Formats: sequence, structure tokens, C-alpha cells
Amino acid sequence: MSTANHSRKSPLPRCELREEEHPTCVGSAEVVLVGSDEKELRLCAAHAAAVWLTEPTFRFSAKTRPEATAAVMRQAFGGSR
Repeated sequence: MSTANHSRKSPLPRCELREEEHPTCVGSAEVVLVGSDEKELRLCAAHAAAVWLTEPTFRFSAKTRPEATAAVMRQAFGGSR
């Protein structure tokens, strides 16, 4: 039996834009955006909002859960938390 301590926090989402030295990721849900070339980006809600607002060729993938899409909209438009 292992005696290692396990964190009770939810793991951070895998975010392709995460900066290790200055992490700016926000949110616990993983968002999948798809570009016009069909390439997928897996991002946190904050980075997904930035990409979605500035790059009109990206759309939400069906792999993105509704609560993750809602988190992106809150990040993008400053809705209630």
C-alpha cells in the first residue's frame, strides 16, 4: 500500500498554451477548439476564450462538454461565476 499523499484538488486541464514559468491558465474544464485545417487545440477556458475571440476560424468541437463551453463564455464576456 502506498503512503504517498495525493492531492484532493482537481487536476489542471491539459492546455497547449500553458506557460510553465508564468502560468496563466484558468478553469478546470478542457476545451477542444478546431481550426479550419481540422487541427484540434486542447486548451483551458481562459486560453480558449482568447483564441476563440481573436481567431474566427476556430470553432468548438463536439468533444467539448457544455460546462466547458459555458466557462469559455464567462471568460470571454465576463459573466457571473
